[in-house]
Amino acid sequence: MMPRVCILIILAAAAGLPQKPVNPEAQLETDFEQRVEAYVKLRNTAREGLHKLKPTKSPAKIEYHEAGLARRIRELRRGAGQGDIFTPEISAEFRKLIGITMQGEKAARIHKSLRRAEPVDLEALRVDRRYPDGVPLQSTPPTLLLNLPKLPAALEYRVVGHALVLRDAEANLIIDFIPHAIPARKHAS
Repeated sequence: MMPRVCILIILAAAAGLPQKPVNPEAQLETDFEQRVEAYVKLRNTAREGLHKLKPTKSPAKIEYHEAGLARRIRELRRGAGQGDIFTPEISAEFRKLIGITMQGEKAARIHKSLRRAEPVDLEALRVDRRYPDGVPLQSTPPTLLLNLPKLPAALEYRVVGHALVLRDAEANLIIDFIPHAIPARKHAS
């Protein structure tokens, strides 16, 4: 009976010890990674039963495969909306990371890269919709990617106007996005 009492006393004492503070940034990154991982699991479920796309140069075959996968993903994500992966807290952290990246010499180079893109109608961005036709798949500047959490091979970041988009490359599907993630360049007066 004595050992049980000792264990209870130790547990009671441990409960009163000050807890190590949690790093909120790391916690947000973990939350983001878990949300992305859950999407990838859902995506893998959607791929089950689909014929594997063999290497082809046929746009029709590629679009057929994209559309089939996207349809299955939409069915499994019924009711998905903007902010499901990029929650307000995660979006704020991403804006902070992007803001840090866009300072100093890096800013001019990143803005120059982003200026090459064509103007975009942001109304075309919708979660669980096909990446808008006619919107270039502009590559995200590598300097910007260095400060963002890494993504699984199936997903990618894209910059559309001032929004950061999370895109499923194989399904050509917008998974989520952060509006106003890329700050406008401030011109010297």
